[in-house]
Amino acid sequence: MSAHCCPAPAAPAVDPAYRRALWIALAVNVTMFLVELGASWNSGSVSLLADSIDFFGDAANYALSLAVVGLPLSVRSRAAIVKAVCMGALGLFVLGRALWNLRAGVPPVAITMGAVGSIALAANAGVAWMLYRFRQGDANMRSVWLCSRNDAIGNVAVMLAAFGVFGTGRAWPDVLV
Repeated sequence: MSAHCCPAPAAPAVDPAYRRALWIALAVNVTMFLVELGASWNSGSVSLLADSIDFFGDAANYALSLAVVGLPLSVRSRAAIVKAVCMGALGLFVLGRALWNLRAGVPPVAITMGAVGSIALAANAGVAWMLYRFRQGDANMRSVWLCSRNDAIGNVAVMLAAFGVFGTGRAWPDVLV
C-alpha cells in the first residue's frame, strides 16, 4: 500500500505575539539567572542558588520553545520531554547543594535573600502575566506559563525563608526552601 492517502498536517500557525513574549521571557530569565547566581554566591543562600538555576532552566525552556514553535506536534512533544528531564537533573543538583549547606550550617545573608527574592518575584509575576493569554496551547505553551507562575510562588517562599533566617539566625529556613 502507499504510505498515506492524505498529506501530512501542516505545522500550526504561530502567533507573532507569542514569539515576542517568549523572547522577552527569555531575556528576563537570563538576566535574573545571572543576578541570582551572583547573589546566591555572595549571600551563601541555597534557596537563591536553586532559584537562579530555575531561572536558567526556564531560559532554556523558553529557548527550546522558541526553537520548536511551529514545528510538528511530534517534535514539540519530544521537546517537552527534554525539558522535564533537564528540570529533574537541575532539581537533583539543588538537592545535593541543600544537603551540603545543611551540613555546613552557616546561615546566609537574609537581607540579600529578601531583596533579590523580591526582584525575582516581580520578574516572574511579570512574565507569568505576559504569558497568561497563551496558557491554553500545546504542552510547550502551557509549560512556559506554568513555569513562570510556579516560580512566582517559589519566590514568595524564598522571601519567607529570608524572614526565617533573619529571625532565627540559622540556615535551616533557607535549606528547607
